[in-house]
Amino acid sequence: MAVTDEAIEKIKGMIVSGALRPGDRLPKESELAADLGLSRNSLREAVRALALIRILDVRQGDGTYVTSLDPQLLLEALSFVVDFHRDDTVLEFLAVRRILEPAATALACAQLSEAELDALDAQLTALGAAPSVEELVASDLEFHRGIVRASGNSVICSLLDGLSGPTTRARVWRGLTQEDAVSRTLHEHRMILAALRDRDAEAARSWATVHIASVEQWLRSTL
Repeated sequence: MAVTDEAIEKIKGMIVSGALRPGDRLPKESELAADLGLSRNSLREAVRALALIRILDVRQGDGTYVTSLDPQLLLEALSFVVDFHRDDTVLEFLAVRRILEPAATALACAQLSEAELDALDAQLTALGAAPSVEELVASDLEFHRGIVRASGNSVICSLLDGLSGPTTRARVWRGLTQEDAVSRTLHEHRMILAALRDRDAEAARSWATVHIASVEQWLRSTL
């Protein structure tokens, strides 16, 4: 194992074991390096790497701290990595979205308040019957983000946010090239909202699945 990898594993072990907890300040560099049997250079490299993925927070002049380890913070790196996807993997990202988003939509069914449902309704109404593709895709992102957020599962919410890049580009391209894409999307959004208002979790799950599968089906036909 490379020295830096060993240093990362040792710091990770301290966090996982509870020796370091969210918000804790790490010991001074010299002390921590001695305690872990590491060189100060390898410790610095490990700290830099863990800061990049939001495990540690290096505060200039104050020290290094364990972050909150909140899922949303930790999964921020996912969207960065996902942006390097190859075009031929977009279907795989859509497949993951098709697994996660309908489940989150079903979970949200019992959680959404009437005020939140009214806000979703107002968002769709404000979009109108003939939005531009860019307006539709932006609204689509906000519509589903609002529903997923209401599921109460921050991990699913963060994962789906992280996956939004490549699937958003696929939706834009579909809107530009498929004749009925806009009207179909508007209809599917209305059906999802109607199921949520009826507190019908399975109908909401089904319509969310149909909604994503229609993008998948179109994309397969273009490859």
